[in-house]
Amino acid sequence: MTSPAVSRHPLVDHLQFTAPRPLPPTHAPAERVAGRYRYDRVTGGWWWSPEMFALYGLPPGSAPPDTAAYLDLQRPADRERVLEAISRACATGRDFALETRIIRTDGKERDVVLVGEPHLDGGTVTAVEGMAIDITECHPPGSPTERAEALETEVGQLRAAMASRACFEQAKGILMLLTSCSDQVAFDLLAHISSHTHRKVRDIARVITESASGRTRLPDDVRAIIRDACPPSRPLR
Repeated sequence: MTSPAVSRHPLVDHLQFTAPRPLPPTHAPAERVAGRYRYDRVTGGWWWSPEMFALYGLPPGSAPPDTAAYLDLQRPADRERVLEAISRACATGRDFALETRIIRTDGKERDVVLVGEPHLDGGTVTAVEGMAIDITECHPPGSPTERAEALETEVGQLRAAMASRACFEQAKGILMLLTSCSDQVAFDLLAHISSHTHRKVRDIARVITESASGRTRLPDDVRAIIRDACPPSRPLR
């Protein structure tokens, strides 16, 4: 089982999966733990938060496992799914969320949701960051497939909300520059334009930012309202 998007760095080339080495029984299973991780695609190395070590039953302060050892900690039936999700994220830059079952180093099994978000540099994925969340004691309703789809939808909505927030802040900044107003006044002006043009605030923010970048022309009704608030020395497009 290989994946060109990952194996070059070097994730896997004909991995031989072995059972995790047990630790002393003092390492009790962690419950409802959420750990953070980062996979560096350039070096092939991993960073784990302390909660990740607790989740998988590894001693705190030890070195994070490499990819082959990390896949060993997954249930055999889930190893290919985990590898495929990471490989796809590296190849396409798309987020992922899936439910898996892990095998801790003490042999105990836990149900985990694994979420990953690629980080791009110049259009190339350089790393994948995310979380592993223990849901053994709190399964959400639905089948594993339905839960994974719901998580993917939620991740997509979160990204969209973050993009909308960025556009909104940019539009406020443009209005502050044009009208020499405060942050609050710019917010009120966006709301005023939305109310009087019967458009959503996010749509108003989008057309303002696109107009400022020269991609589109402001609708006449939006332009008229801003012109009334804009000093004559700062013409609109």
